[in-house]
Formats: sequence, C-alpha cells, structure tokens
Amino acid sequence: MASGKLLRQLIKTGIEGNIEAFRQVSEEIIREERRKHHHLLANDLEKILYGRPQNLPRNYLQPPKDKDRGLPLIHILQATRRLEDVVLSDENFSIIEEILKEYHYEERLRSYGLVPTNRLLFCGPPGCGKTLTAEVIASELGRPFGIVRIDSVVSSLLGETAANLRKIFDYISNIPMVVLFDEFDALAKERADQTEHGEIKRVVNATLQMLDDYRGRSLLIAATNHEMILDIAIWRRFEEVLVFDRPNIEQIRRLLEIKLRGVRRDFDISDTNIVYKFKGLSHADIERILRRAVKQMILSGEEFLKERHLIAALQREEARQKRIKQG
Repeated sequence: MASGKLLRQLIKTGIEGNIEAFRQVSEEIIREERRKHHHLLANDLEKILYGRPQNLPRNYLQPPKDKDRGLPLIHILQATRRLEDVVLSDENFSIIEEILKEYHYEERLRSYGLVPTNRLLFCGPPGCGKTLTAEVIASELGRPFGIVRIDSVVSSLLGETAANLRKIFDYISNIPMVVLFDEFDALAKERADQTEHGEIKRVVNATLQMLDDYRGRSLLIAATNHEMILDIAIWRRFEEVLVFDRPNIEQIRRLLEIKLRGVRRDFDISDTNIVYKFKGLSHADIERILRRAVKQMILSGEEFLKERHLIAALQREEARQKRIKQG
C-alpha cells in the first residue's frame, strides 16, 4: 500500500485540480508499488492513469487482403488475457515487464529521442506460451492483437509473397497494435540452404529489408518453433530474443494454481507428488490435461476435482502423444 505521505499528496492535487502534479504523484505511487514487487497492482494503476482503449476503432476492422485469393493477411483480435494468466521464467518476466514500462512511458522516451523496444523474437518448442505471451503484452498495453496469417501471406505466385508482406507492414505502421508473426521461419529461412529455390530467398531478403525500414508504432513479435533454421542475418534485427521452454517444477505449480483457480478440489496443488506428475510436459499439454480432468469431474456429477481425475487425464494425454509419434 502506498505511503500516507503520497496518499495525502494524491488527494490534495486531485482536489486542487492540478493535473500535472496529480500525474507525478500517481507515477511515484506506481514506482513505490514496483519497488515492493506489487507488479500486478502497478500495472493496473498504470492502465488507469494512462487509459486503454475499450473497443476496436473502425479502421482496425479492414485488414489488407491477398490479391490472388482475397484472404485477410492479418487477423485482428481484442486481447483479454493478462500478465497474471501466463507463467514465465524469471528472465522472460523481467524482460516483458521492462518493455511494458517503456510503452507506458513512451512519450517520455520520445522526448529524449528514444523509442520503446518494437521488435521481439520468441523461440522455443510448441505449446510453451509464445502466442499467449504476445496476447498478454497486447492486453497489458491496451492494444489490439494482430496475428499475421502465414497461410495467406505465402503465395505460389512469383513476387506476391513480398507484396503481401509490404501490405502488412504498411497497415501496421499506421495503426498502433501488437502484431504476432507466427511460424516466422516460413519468412526467414536460412538463405544458404541449397534445397530452397530463389523465391524463398527473395522473400527472406524482403523480410530483412522491411524490418530494417520499419518505423511504425506497432510492437512486432516474431515466433518460431524452429529457430535453428532462421537466417543468420535475422537475429540482429530483433532487439530482444526470448527463449520459451517447458515449465520447471515451480512453474508447473504456478500453472496449476492459475488453471485450477476457482475449481473445488480435494488435493493440495503444492503437493510435490501432484506437481511431478506433469514434469516434462509443455504448458499447452498441462492445460489440456486439466481441462479433461475438470470435464470428467463435471460429467460424472462430482463436486470436487480428485487426483484420480488428473491421473485419468494424464493417461489419455500419454496415449494421445503416442498416437502422434506413430502417425
């Protein structure tokens, strides 16, 4: 809780109608909460202070389309999930928290000739939170969340893929948003690969050029499950690289707490025997298992989630993954 001195100053400046002083005191309260590691409260106070749009403006709803097939090149969503909904490593959490702070104080940075970090690369195995984290960043910044549709961007027509990329960059340069280029390796594959044809190399060259020329206010996030095949020149185009991996034991425990929040259960989530049952699984695997377990509880007419529901759901997941490997 903020100190009594700051609270008195806040009320005094508010009553006097001194907007600038009120903002300064509010910012000091936010800094004090961060020093106390009350990060979620600090984030909420920043949103109240700086505001966040509640609805998508009309021009967000007219994304560019592929000329050949008429498909939208980017899918616009209103992000809803918050920072408390994602489980991150301490390093990734720290980086994202710093980036959010840069955007909350964007005008102050620009007054010094600086701009917030606007190009991030997320890499790591599937199901470990890359897309969710991108959505969380959009939600925390109060911006629309755009997902670039790689299936629409990549065209069989010569030169059309680069043209589609240009449409996307023109669009996001004019409208502040958070944009996710999922499966980014499709646009940035190693050019030295002798098995790839000339068109792919032209697409990579176009991607590099557009990243270099980008001056818009959107935050660009590229995500890949195959970072080892990215062109070597791609890496230096990104200001931050975040590596996502399968959760460790402590992260599994936090994930169980988040996903089972509000679910009545007859076991302790902090029980090491429960937590270790999920060791080695991805975030998405764990979430899928918990959904199955809760469904089984509901369909069996029971009021409490039991350990046997978890075990049955885990066994189904093991069978599922075995079928995938065999398939």
